[in-house]
Amino acid sequence: MAEFVRNAWYMAAWAGEVPAEGFLARRLLGRPWLVFRDNGVWQMVEDRCPHRFVPLSRGTFSNGRIACGYHGLTFDGSGACVHNPFGPIPEGARVATCPVVERHGGVWFWPGDPALANPDAIPDFGFIDANGSVARSHYVMAVNYQLIADNLLDLSHAEFLHVESFGSNGSLFSHGAQTVAQDETGAIWNKWDMTGAPPPGWAASMVQDGETVDQALHIRWHAPANLALFIEMRRSHDTGPLVPPMANPHILTPETAQSTHYFFTHEPGPEAEAMARRVFLEEDEPMLAAQAEAMGEADFWDMRPLILASDKAAVLARRRLRQLIRREGGNAEDAPP
Repeated sequence: MAEFVRNAWYMAAWAGEVPAEGFLARRLLGRPWLVFRDNGVWQMVEDRCPHRFVPLSRGTFSNGRIACGYHGLTFDGSGACVHNPFGPIPEGARVATCPVVERHGGVWFWPGDPALANPDAIPDFGFIDANGSVARSHYVMAVNYQLIADNLLDLSHAEFLHVESFGSNGSLFSHGAQTVAQDETGAIWNKWDMTGAPPPGWAASMVQDGETVDQALHIRWHAPANLALFIEMRRSHDTGPLVPPMANPHILTPETAQSTHYFFTHEPGPEAEAMARRVFLEEDEPMLAAQAEAMGEADFWDMRPLILASDKAAVLARRRLRQLIRREGGNAEDAPP
C-alpha cells in the first residue's frame, strides 16, 4: 500500500521562504525537491541528478537553470537537461517534476498524476490574507503527520495539554457540545460550542467578575492534512464578539514517514511567536513524540486503539485517508471501523 496519498495538493513552502533569485531545497513525502521561480513561474524539480544521483542543490542556479556541481549537467524547470558539457544531451536525461501553484501565500504541489492536478481543489485558506497582517511560520516536527492531524482534530486535548496557554478551564466538558459533520467540499469538521461558560484564562480580564461567555472552537480538515481552526467568543446574551474572530491555518506536509512540515500563521511580533513555539514545540510535540515512541513501528489500527467520543472527527479523517491511499493502490477496501 502506498505510504502517502499522491493525487492531492500539499504545501511545499510559504512563498516568502523561497529566495527571489535562488531555490529552496526541501524533503517532501520522503523525496528531495527544489522549488524556485523562473520568470515568475513556479517550478519544482527533484533534487537529484540522474547521472550520479548527487543533490542538484550542491550546484549553481542561474536564470531558472540548475547546473549539477559534480559534472555540470544543467536542467530547467521542466526537468529537461538543457546542457551537457561533454557533448550531445543523452536520451532520457531529465529529472522528475511536480505541478506547482501559489495560493494563499503558499506554494502547493501535486505529487500524483499531473492530468488530475486541478488548482481549484486546493482548500480555501483565503482568510489568511483577509485577516490583515500575519506572520507566516514553519516548523518541522519529528512526528508522523497523521498523529499531528489527530491531535488537532481532537480539540479536547487543550483542556489538559494547553491549560495555561489556551485551555478553556474545563468548560469544554461542563458547558460544551460537540458536533462532527462533513460538508459539500469534502471537509470534515469537529465543532465544540460552549454556552454560559467561565472565560478561559487568557480572556478573563476582558469580562466582569462572574460574567460568562459563549465560545466556538471549530476545526476543519481536508485530505491529506490541511486543517483550519476557527475561534469565536462573545459575552453570553450578547451578539457582539468579545474578541475579533480568529482563523488559523494548520497545514501539514509529510517530510518523511516520521517527520512533518507544519505551516501556520500567528500575529506579528516576538510575543506571538514565543506563544506559538510554546504551544507547538513545548506542549504538543513532546507529547506526540512520546506517543510515536510508544507506538514504535506498529500500525495505528493494528494496536486497536480505544476510541472516545471526542475522537470521532479524527477517526473519520483517518478512514478517508486510508480509503484514498487504497484506491490509488487499486484497492478500495475501507479502513477499520
